[in-house]
Amino acid sequence: METIYKVALVIMFLVVIFNLGQALYFMMTDKEGSKRTVWALTRRISFSLLLIAMVIIGIRMGWIHPHGVGQ
Repeated sequence: METIYKVALVIMFLVVIFNLGQALYFMMTDKEGSKRTVWALTRRISFSLLLIAMVIIGIRMGWIHPHGVGQ
């Protein structure tokens, strides 16, 4: 279960990065008045919140183990 969960976290992270790149592309190519950039950034925020929730759930369930920097 831990490996599947970690793969799901990585995939979710890649989806967040993809949506950020998509928003950049739309911002550079679309004309004024287009809502595609806003929607791409809204999706990125939603997926980022879902990713944070997945990390918190994974830590609480013991599937992933946080470590402190410099410990």
